[in-house]
Amino acid sequence: MLTLGERILFLLLLAVSGYFTYKNFALAIAAIRRGREEGRKLNVWWGIQAFFLQKPIFKARLITSIFHSFVMTAFIVYALVNVQDVVAAFVPHFRLFGNTPVQVAFDFVTDILSLLAIVGVIYFGVRRYVVKDKRLTFRENVLIHEKALPGIARDSAIVLVFIFTHVFARVLHVAAGMEEPSSAMPFASIFVPLLGGNAVLEHIFWWIGIGAIMAFFPYFPFSKHVHLFFAPVKWSVRRDKPYGYLPAMNLMEKMEHMEDEEDMRFGALEIQDLPWAQIMDAYACIMCNRCQDVCPAYNTGKPLSPSALIINMRYELNYNLSSFVAGESVRPLTDFAISDEALWACTTCGACVEVCPVGNEQLYTILEIRRGKVLMEGEDGGLGQAYRGMENQGNPWNMPAADREKWLEGMDVIKAREGKEFDVLYWAGCAAAYDERYSKTARTVIELMQKAGLKVAVLGNEESCTGDSARRGGNELLFEMLATQNVETLNNYKPKVIVASCPHCYHTIKNEYPDFGLDPNVQVYHHSEFLAKLLSEGKLKVKKSEKTLTFHDPCYLGRHNKQYDAPRLTLNFVAKMVEPERTKQNSFCCGAGGGRMWLEEKIGKAINVERTEELLRTGAEEIAVACPFCMTMITDGVKASGKEPTVVKDIAEVIAENLQA
Repeated sequence: MLTLGERILFLLLLAVSGYFTYKNFALAIAAIRRGREEGRKLNVWWGIQAFFLQKPIFKARLITSIFHSFVMTAFIVYALVNVQDVVAAFVPHFRLFGNTPVQVAFDFVTDILSLLAIVGVIYFGVRRYVVKDKRLTFRENVLIHEKALPGIARDSAIVLVFIFTHVFARVLHVAAGMEEPSSAMPFASIFVPLLGGNAVLEHIFWWIGIGAIMAFFPYFPFSKHVHLFFAPVKWSVRRDKPYGYLPAMNLMEKMEHMEDEEDMRFGALEIQDLPWAQIMDAYACIMCNRCQDVCPAYNTGKPLSPSALIINMRYELNYNLSSFVAGESVRPLTDFAISDEALWACTTCGACVEVCPVGNEQLYTILEIRRGKVLMEGEDGGLGQAYRGMENQGNPWNMPAADREKWLEGMDVIKAREGKEFDVLYWAGCAAAYDERYSKTARTVIELMQKAGLKVAVLGNEESCTGDSARRGGNELLFEMLATQNVETLNNYKPKVIVASCPHCYHTIKNEYPDFGLDPNVQVYHHSEFLAKLLSEGKLKVKKSEKTLTFHDPCYLGRHNKQYDAPRLTLNFVAKMVEPERTKQNSFCCGAGGGRMWLEEKIGKAINVERTEELLRTGAEEIAVACPFCMTMITDGVKASGKEPTVVKDIAEVIAENLQA
């Protein structure tokens, strides 16, 4: 189809486009490689699933996801279409599948997908530039990179124009090459009466369609469209750990062997301090703001947007890419990516990571920045008093360590130090020891296990805070001290089964203490999980209540550790359940995680009030919880709502009230 001169011109343009595309991609990859090395397992199957099946995109915004699938599926098929069209320009009448029924089917699918892609592009253009969907914007109190807002508008327009031009030009190219309409290509056939049999137009539209690719590709690495390349890669290296998990830093060991203080860089103050996979987030991000949609801090008026954090990193890199790759530093992260107020507003609920369609781990980046601020700059985000309590008294309440087992007075329970045999070690946690309300819950859990015929032991005064709030707050050194001490105590008694009532303790002991030497064979349960086991085995028998109740999923039990069924199984034994609007993986945080339990909310609406109002709208007579933090936050929320007759109870208390005699 192409003349000799056109073939030479095409090859020259292809070489130029390929060179600049490679050069710009190399810069982006070099920027990512400046990040800190971190052991990541490669799971190619995750990346393949994310790319071809597009499952993650359908977690939210169903209508938008459908239109996105139109464009994405067309993009995948067009990889073959473009190969066919380029080869056919050199080899007349070339078809990928020859003159076969497979080729007819391929042409039909391509034609339909071309129509769907154009419809999808029009939808996204109207949504962004005509309707101006507010979900694509940011609140005024969110820190936005100075280049981001105009950059997003420009970049989105370029991408949409490119896709529309490329696909529509290809449709017109096909139509111009047809002599008459064909049922195999119904969309292209619409234009046959106007363009059919016109070799000049066929030529022109081929150059427009293929030329659009060659013009766009050098810009591709700088556009949000590059998520098509980096998102599958990010999914392939995404951690298979709970969202809130942090790898051990081994600070005490490093500081012992570190000779030069200048070599001490912990956490992330600048982009290059982040693990390389976290820098990749900036290129994998599609800028859809879905993470912002579900963020409890953003939803209640705080200046935190997980989306803005990643987008800000992207634009800072794009405008300083060559110098950054050459080894220079950009501004500190809290100067352009996330404000200090936003940094400490995060509840570490994991909702942003759960909903992200491209596999980004916004929470991990926030926690790395917190580590940097605490370990390198001595900041504490307001958690100083809680840190001192954990360090000096072994609890964030700053209550005397000697009083830790007062709550056990009058209970017939084994203390591990007594040397007696036991079946289950109950990890009480600080709340059971020092919060009067939750002490009642802890006593109930022990009594239920004893009624099931189990010998239960506690550590009493030998137990200390697990350090969850310290770790999620960035104070890794304090966490290491607490973890090392607790693991030594646990290993001394060699429990086979540990049951914890606090999901934060449960998460930390189960997922993070093995990094500090805890026997990995120890079975760690949350009490809701363990009670479900006892009920299923018939070791506890209950009667059905007439009451209706709703359940609030704790973030560190649900989203972080995927324990959605066990609490519901437990409650379904005794009551009729009504689910709130946001539940299970979409549940809304109580507001206490990430150290927020020890901080006041000074901006916007209180997160616990927002969540409690939602729970109350179910009309349930009782609200069931499974976390001491949630117990406090939801109880306070009920009081703030003026609907105090609605009772907040722990799952264990609901079971205890309905035990068969």
